[in-house]
Amino acid sequence: MPSFSYIAVNRLGKRVKDTVDAASLENAKNSLRAAGYSILEIKELNALNKDIELPFLGNPTPKDMAIFCRQFQSILRAGVPVSNVLAMLGQQTENKKLAAAIREMQAGIEKGETLAGSMKKHPKIFSSMLCNMIAAGEESGNLEESFGQMEEWFDKAKRTKAAVKKAMTYPCVVIVVMIAVLILMMVKVFPGFISTFAEMGMELPLPTQIVMAMSDWFVEWWWLLAIILVVLAVGGVLFGKTNKGKHVYGWLTRKIPIVRDLTVRSESATFCRTLALLLGSGLTLTDSLEMVAMNMSNIYFLEAVQTCRSMVSEGWTLNASLRDTGLFPPMVYNLVGIGEETGDLQEMLLKTADYYDDEVEEATQALLGMLEPLITVFLGIMVAVLVLAIYLPMLNMTKAYDQYL
Repeated sequence: MPSFSYIAVNRLGKRVKDTVDAASLENAKNSLRAAGYSILEIKELNALNKDIELPFLGNPTPKDMAIFCRQFQSILRAGVPVSNVLAMLGQQTENKKLAAAIREMQAGIEKGETLAGSMKKHPKIFSSMLCNMIAAGEESGNLEESFGQMEEWFDKAKRTKAAVKKAMTYPCVVIVVMIAVLILMMVKVFPGFISTFAEMGMELPLPTQIVMAMSDWFVEWWWLLAIILVVLAVGGVLFGKTNKGKHVYGWLTRKIPIVRDLTVRSESATFCRTLALLLGSGLTLTDSLEMVAMNMSNIYFLEAVQTCRSMVSEGWTLNASLRDTGLFPPMVYNLVGIGEETGDLQEMLLKTADYYDDEVEEATQALLGMLEPLITVFLGIMVAVLVLAIYLPMLNMTKAYDQYL
């Protein structure tokens, strides 16, 4: 779809410079006018002046969606019509893809579409879960509550993902820095000592010979190491997008002791909160489970929820199907069972989700607490080996000098 650059004045009299996607120049003008803009200048972007946008970058984050839902709810509560709400949000939303979708939604609303229907036209921006929640809110006449519930859901999802990312980012950053320092030592620092020892013609200890061989290799083949690291990084990301890769990484996160608890707790929190929200919107249990599966990060949990859906459709209770998967902790299916018996499944799921949200925070701190001493010990060993390789020849040289005297 073509993109158009424009300069306009909004309803508040503020000068705005941005871009809009539309099928034609006339459609772009109509979309801007519908949003309350007075167009000063508009032109189609070409390959030379169009912003370069990679397809996997720029999509709204859970934080962006939480802000969107919060603002929508607040403005609706003030009695502003939906079309005007969209016009206001289209002006102030920072994420370009989300802002463009909002402006197109506004045009759809003014043509008579429902809010949920206009959202469904942008599946990469608005998830099916959000669309169904908004559809339920429109049908019940309680759209504000639907946006409030989704704002809380996105906020919880943001916190859970941030906790997991924090736990994974720290060791990765330390390892990258460690590799960089090691390469620097091997290429720049150690060769100077080696040349000094070589000029003296002295016999070098075994640790020094090993480090010297490694240093020579680094000096000559550093570019090969860089290529290997880049290929491994890119290959790892691409492999993770395949079905086989998702299963391999999913299996690792379930089996490695230091990340297993974090994975189980974060997936349990996501499952319980998402299912509670969907059940509260009026969806059936089987339909809710189908959407819950789409929100699971680990593919093994995704497949487990899909299995639960099939079992529930065949007459199993939810707690029995969860127990049968062997992935969810006993507290999840036991509390679900209590909720099914008392007829208050939604409330029990919310309480379970709150419990596991706290557990995710504790698991993150425990993981970081375990990783810090392990990384420190590894760094200490690496430094000790390098220092020993340099110190031993100097010690031998000192002994030889003493004997000579």
